Amino acid sequence: MKVIAMNNVPVKLWVDQLDAHAWEEVNNLTTLPFLFHHLALMPDAHGGKGMPIGGVLATKGVVIPNAVGVDIGCGMCAVKTNLLVEEIPQDVLRKEIMRGIRKRIPLGREHHKAAQDEQYMPTGFDTEKMTVVNRQLVSARKQIGTLGGGNHFIELQRCNDGYLWIMLHSGSRNLGKMVGDYYNQMAETLNTRWYSSVKPDIKLAFLPLRAPEFKQYWAEMEYCVAFALANRKLMMERIEEIIAEALPNATFEPMINIAHNYAAWEEHFGENVIVHRKGAVHAGIGEIGIIPGSQGTHSYIVEGLGNPESFLSSSHGAGRAMSRSEAVRSLSLEEEIARLESQNIIHAIRGRQDLEEAAGAYKNIDEVMANQADLVRILTTLSPIAVIKG
Repeated sequence: MKVIAMNNVPVKLWVDQLDAHAWEEVNNLTTLPFLFHHLALMPDAHGGKGMPIGGVLATKGVVIPNAVGVDIGCGMCAVKTNLLVEEIPQDVLRKEIMRGIRKRIPLGREHHKAAQDEQYMPTGFDTEKMTVVNRQLVSARKQIGTLGGGNHFIELQRCNDGYLWIMLHSGSRNLGKMVGDYYNQMAETLNTRWYSSVKPDIKLAFLPLRAPEFKQYWAEMEYCVAFALANRKLMMERIEEIIAEALPNATFEPMINIAHNYAAWEEHFGENVIVHRKGAVHAGIGEIGIIPGSQGTHSYIVEGLGNPESFLSSSHGAGRAMSRSEAVRSLSLEEEIARLESQNIIHAIRGRQDLEEAAGAYKNIDEVMANQADLVRILTTLSPIAVIKG
């Protein structure tokens, strides 16, 4: 960890290099009058919208929709199986498992044609009082159990001792975007009305605790976090079904799940504050987490060390080293494909546009892990054998 001061606010850095856009956002964040204690940046940090991806921000009495982002509740889940990778026939892997996943789980912008059963949706919420969620419920039932695009993925992996793992990365789909956009716009309108000292051009409009809009956003945000988990659970359930149909002796351990886009009430440095994690995960003492690499690199199952300086947080992945447009423009398609095929990975790079999510577009995951050795401890190293991208 390195510590610098910006606008008289401590900024605690686990990241080696930060792009210019991210530095601008860090500067903006340190001007917030309600920022609590310090700002933390994880080793995968890079520029975002309002707040860097890989940022952890604690505030006193306000929530900032853009410090959560629009893919509310986005996160990772992973399951270990009893199957040894070397005993799985390649034709079964390719023709039955991989094809089965692509057939049963809509990818990219695709949704289910029919609404999924109500039993898969989150329970325990009064959705009738939710402005955005209530009007999106019909559409959400077609989105649940779908992967999405961008950096979302399904990956089959081999762990240190040779067993097959399933890992996937997905969030709240269009529901989270609708909620995030709606309440960010609401916050911008209210901040203008209140003559807020927070400049509108820094994209950090806030909702104060005592405003009814705070409670409205908080309820819908929590629903989106639950929906994102339900979405991952349904996909994982169907992947397990596909594998069990192809390999009837398969068994599956309980699913590990962790979200990395949300806000939560937590106690830090003796005070109750709202912690915004945007591309960062909770890493309390003994807490099991997932830190994926980029396509074709290692991923990790980790145990949190509960470092108070990071607000009990760690990175959520490798983090982008270049923008999507820069990756398409500058990376070599032939070299990225060769990198994957040299490892015998069934991959998802077909054309230049797929370079957006190539390994060369991301930071070195091993360096990222080394930079957060005081945040998490590696339990299991996972190597990819097959990748499906949105």
